[in-house]
Amino acid sequence: MVYGLTVRWLSELLGTAIMIMLGNGAVANVELKGTKGYQNGWMLIAVGYGFGVMIPVMMFGPISGSQINPAITLALAVNGLQQWSNVVPYITAQFLGAMLGQLLLFLAYKPFYDQTDNPSRILGTCSTISASGSFVNGFINEFIGTFILVFSALLILNSHALIHTPGVAELGVGFLVWALVASLGGPTGPGLNPARDLGPRIVHALIPLKNKGTSQWTYAWIPVVAPILAGIAAVFLYKMIYFGQ
Repeated sequence: MVYGLTVRWLSELLGTAIMIMLGNGAVANVELKGTKGYQNGWMLIAVGYGFGVMIPVMMFGPISGSQINPAITLALAVNGLQQWSNVVPYITAQFLGAMLGQLLLFLAYKPFYDQTDNPSRILGTCSTISASGSFVNGFINEFIGTFILVFSALLILNSHALIHTPGVAELGVGFLVWALVASLGGPTGPGLNPARDLGPRIVHALIPLKNKGTSQWTYAWIPVVAPILAGIAAVFLYKMIYFGQ
């Protein structure tokens, strides 16, 4: 079934909002004082983001493609695998969805944001931070992680062995994100998605929170630019080797 642009736009918005609520929700559960999951470890965050991506892909994949990531949307268009007419609506929906998801998350965790006095923990529930303080390391990590995400997801979702078994490919994407956060999450988070990082960072800057500190705008361009460049490169390699096979 072919869906109209309005339905696809809404699906991208809702899918991105769900991803943020489940992914950043797991971060908030670990990082904010007083929660049931406080200091329960990085694996809880990895699981939250793995399923936070998998579930929208299952829900909205047949409708909009559930791209929920401007790096993927741009990369597909640049490489001729998507119409450019989708780009602005999809990216607009993705950023609005990310901001909506973060706003809802603030409402759900408001008492625990008030208890938390570490600005880095508060920002970490919204956006990525370079653990080393190095912008170069941050860029490299975001580039490598996004390249693996996009290249692997394309192969998983288009695998002839998987696409005829409903849900298996989407489950594979969830495990892929779970593995990426667990293995490459140490240096930056990671973001791997401009909307996932910038949308909540804008909300962090606008919402009055106790002890929230700076939104680290000098770093904010890295989890936007690096994923876009990596996505374009990953789709290009996929297209050159596997497209049409």
